[in-house]
Amino acid sequence: MIITKKVMRNVSLTAHPEGCKRYVQQQIDWVKNQAQNGEDTRYSNPTQELLPKRVLVIGGSTGYGLSSRIVAAYTGGADTINVSFEREPAEKKTATPGWYNTMAFEQQAKKDGMKACSVFGDAFSTSIKEETARKIKEELGQVDLVIYSLASPLRNDPVTGVTYRSVLKPIGKPFTALSVDLDDDVVKQATIDPATDEQVQDTVKVMGGEDWSLWVDYLLEQGLLAEGAMTVAYSYIGPRITYPVYREGTIGKAKEHLENSASALTDKLEAIGGKAFVSVNKALVTRASAVIPVVPLYMALLYQVMKEKNIHEHCTQQIYRLFLGQLYTKEEIPTDQKGRLRVDDWEMLEEVQNEVERRWALQKEGQPLLQGDLDGVLEEYEHIHGFGFPEIDYKADIDPRIV
Repeated sequence: MIITKKVMRNVSLTAHPEGCKRYVQQQIDWVKNQAQNGEDTRYSNPTQELLPKRVLVIGGSTGYGLSSRIVAAYTGGADTINVSFEREPAEKKTATPGWYNTMAFEQQAKKDGMKACSVFGDAFSTSIKEETARKIKEELGQVDLVIYSLASPLRNDPVTGVTYRSVLKPIGKPFTALSVDLDDDVVKQATIDPATDEQVQDTVKVMGGEDWSLWVDYLLEQGLLAEGAMTVAYSYIGPRITYPVYREGTIGKAKEHLENSASALTDKLEAIGGKAFVSVNKALVTRASAVIPVVPLYMALLYQVMKEKNIHEHCTQQIYRLFLGQLYTKEEIPTDQKGRLRVDDWEMLEEVQNEVERRWALQKEGQPLLQGDLDGVLEEYEHIHGFGFPEIDYKADIDPRIV
């Protein structure tokens, strides 16, 4: 079949296997090149002996989760296991980008002498936790690091069987603000109705820290966490511009629950000398973030400002800085007053946010976006689905099942 890009309401319906392979290889090559280019001198070296060698990534097929696999493998030579829910390809239907990404990464990692395997299924379920435990025992013995990077629209509670659905809504009152679509630079006004109390609670159930805690509890019970093992979950705070729909909205309540879970998990991990952290990361284009109203406009302005200041980072650059600059150095792990790691520090610089707010004030409904990098945001969104690479012939007839 000829695989074309199909996007509906900022959601890509297709993925290109050759493009996804190219995307993953770009990230691998970037990490490989860092030591060669002398970039590692930014960090407290030597850190090689501190880096994790056996890593479980829950939600490791796209975005920050995929980057975590890549950075772990190509900085410390880590063997990795991914857990994610993916759609496999059919004769006339593409797989999810996460499936293609995973195949591409694992093929290359194995060529480079590392173990890399996946458990595909519902990470919220007890059966997938059990299957993952068996895989760890067989392939790794134990793990030194557990990354929790799930973004899901729903969760089936493994105990009660109740299905909870997450929503991206404000709380208390409707929220109206300017926004743009990824494929149209005309500024529009978006209004989002407030969530019900039940929707707030359901979103916390899906995107909060409950499942992260269940994973850590289960791995501890099974003796699969090595001495000194750490676990890190990814979160986001963002600027005041997006607070009503994000930090003060339903997803923000879930992230607060996630962050509050870290302290309790650290207490549980004390017996093995381990710790739990939440890492607050930068706003970046992911399959999840692209569908949040207002956020694409903010990212377009933020990308332009950070590129002008030469401090823009993609997912893998962020995780590289998290690993080598914060988690695995001989210095004390730096956290904010709430115990969180902050890799969003460059995004939240006062000079960056002041300039983003200035440019936000220039935007007018019905007019083209001003002084923003929507092309860069769109290009990144295309790349994570395997599109937009000039060296790939997108008119070629290919079998979506062959990777």
